Amino acid sequence: MNPTVDIIYQYFPNLTEVQKTQFAQLAELYPFWNNQINVISRKDVESLYLHHVLHSLGIAKYVMTFAPGTRILDVGTGGGFPGIPLAILFPEVKFHLVDSIGKKIKVVREVASALGLENVEADHIRAEQLDDKYDFVVSRAVTRLADFAPWIRNKFLKQDKNGIPNGILYLKGGDLKEEIKESRLKAELHPLSDYFKEDFFETKYVVYVPM
Repeated sequence: MNPTVDIIYQYFPNLTEVQKTQFAQLAELYPFWNNQINVISRKDVESLYLHHVLHSLGIAKYVMTFAPGTRILDVGTGGGFPGIPLAILFPEVKFHLVDSIGKKIKVVREVASALGLENVEADHIRAEQLDDKYDFVVSRAVTRLADFAPWIRNKFLKQDKNGIPNGILYLKGGDLKEEIKESRLKAELHPLSDYFKEDFFETKYVVYVPM
């Protein structure tokens, strides 16, 4: 039995009615668009709320909140993860979702439009080609940290306005000791099992790297 949207309501009990409706809409939007443009593996669509939506919101459990006007770049967003769930949760934060595959960005735009998310901008572009600066860069296991860091090293605003310094918030699973050592980054590992009780999260982390 795969979790429904209720799992989101359970872990985030203070959602507005608008946010509850937006999260519920994902159950129709993603299967519809996924049938046309494959952004989630077919069998994984059934686990949408556990494997994709709640996983994305692990960043929110660690950070707790973002200051209004915070600018966040989602690199290699695919179908909009973690950017879309975070944009629903933080309507006063600006999200820029980018991917090198154009048809995935089409799905992101369609989903954001259907949800009425005015805080989401989506572009078919590589992170290295961007000139803008952001408070945080988020991503979900796009590549090894040693390869990821150079793409976004110069993309950060100098002024901090949140509870933690500007930096990378990376969702990744498995044994990450070697990967972090290889990257030479001062990374902090925050286990998602601290926030979520489901077995799926046992070996998954938010990797925070102050920049």
